[in-house]
Amino acid sequence: MTKMASQELLSVKAYDPADAQATIDIFLRAIREVASKDYNPAQIAAWAKVDDVEVWAQWRASRPTWLAMNGSVAIGFADLKADGCLDMMFVHPDHQGKGVASLLLATVVAAARNQDLQRIFTEASLTARPFFERRGFVVVAAQQVEKRGQTLANFLMEKTLA
Repeated sequence: MTKMASQELLSVKAYDPADAQATIDIFLRAIREVASKDYNPAQIAAWAKVDDVEVWAQWRASRPTWLAMNGSVAIGFADLKADGCLDMMFVHPDHQGKGVASLLLATVVAAARNQDLQRIFTEASLTARPFFERRGFVVVAAQQVEKRGQTLANFLMEKTLA
């Protein structure tokens, strides 16, 4: 296979309710296979859980959410709440380091600018912090958050939009 043939054809599409299971699968695999290098097994077990698929689907549909696509396959997703919070951004483990998160972040930033938001902010995991720092986010505060009885470290980070 030539190098050109292995290039992924990336695009972004708006979330559709039919995409709920794909986003759940990406979320769970990203935490279990990528974030697991920075968090212990009990923390991963507490974090990588979706209790109710219907609640998840309603949550995704309640705000702008975008899927990164490789052809017709969803390989990542991100969202943006009305207050400028990038609440979730996850990329499938098989597609890490290929520009998927950068494409999603560019989509979120463009949407935030279209809404005249002055900043975007996120609660970045230990795993995601370096990605956000390389893209101009600064740490506002180190945090300890509780999920299902486990305490996980993360970082409140923000980026001012010019």
